[in-house]
Amino acid sequence: MPQTSEEESLGALVAQASDHISTLVRSEIELAKAELRFDAKRVGTAAGLFAAAAFMAHLCLILASFAIAYVLVEVGLPQWLAFAIVTVFYLLVAGVLVFVGVRRLKGLAAMKRTTRSLKGLKEIATPEGELVKPDA
Repeated sequence: MPQTSEEESLGALVAQASDHISTLVRSEIELAKAELRFDAKRVGTAAGLFAAAAFMAHLCLILASFAIAYVLVEVGLPQWLAFAIVTVFYLLVAGVLVFVGVRRLKGLAAMKRTTRSLKGLKEIATPEGELVKPDA
């Protein structure tokens, strides 16, 4: 049965719409890639600057530690004791930080809500009576 000109034009419109949609999707993907590249460069630069600042702060911490130890020597403590006091202080601070970090890790939720939500979606998507094969 031959198609009418109206059916042909409808088919042509659908083909054009499909072509335009695929072009739009490709363009959006290219835009997203370009934005990600730009953002990645900025994040990389910022990370490098933060690393340099952290290194400088670490050097300042070392110099401040020596200054504190020498102030303790000037107060009248033996040099070995002054440096031992500063070292023990930093060990105590490190221990407290480790303790707090471990406590924070124990409080993680392990994505309980996300797991529950995904299980709910799986139940909704699976028709009644159909068995879902577990991933191997």
